[in-house]
Amino acid sequence: LNRTYDQLKLRYMDTIEALRQAVDARDIYTRGHSDRVAYYAMEVGKALELSSEELETLRIGGIFHDIGKIGTADDILLKYDKLSDAELKEIQKHPLKGARILSAVSMFKDVVPVVKCHHERIDGTGYPEGLSGESIPLLARIISVADAFDAMMSDRIYRSRLNIDQARQQLLNGAGTQFDAYIVSVFINIIDRMTEEGMLTEAAASFE
Repeated sequence: LNRTYDQLKLRYMDTIEALRQAVDARDIYTRGHSDRVAYYAMEVGKALELSSEELETLRIGGIFHDIGKIGTADDILLKYDKLSDAELKEIQKHPLKGARILSAVSMFKDVVPVVKCHHERIDGTGYPEGLSGESIPLLARIISVADAFDAMMSDRIYRSRLNIDQARQQLLNGAGTQFDAYIVSVFINIIDRMTEEGMLTEAAASFE
């Protein structure tokens, strides 16, 4: 029985790694992004004293949050200029696409709502369903903050990265509207500690 469990766990981890590599291969500008989002989200989850099962779901949700972009055309995903309204609507489909991809694998059923809802906003103006407040799953609210932070701290095709103070301020500006204010406060404490200890740069470098 233990051998069977170990084999299943190995296949599970192999599946995660294969899909993670597929996500990273789509866009060299965001390589390592999903791993960093998972890392930051896990730090928040530990601070919130989530269960080991919730932490694992959070980790996998971070790795897979952008998997739906596999179905987005390169001319949109890699565009240098501002997206048109039609292109923006197309890229905003990636949470639903990701949820559909993961829903085909039973082992990822708990991850599906995390991926589906990570672009919802506390004020209800997010997508794909316009959920608000606590109707957005907690783990998705955590991924939302971690995702935004790492995106701001990374170079993208259309802009250069922000510095830590700018990214920190953007999170604070969005607290209570775009982001869960309590999660932002927890995350700010984490990145302040990591910055003081020199861990933030080390964490980012480890996922390049």
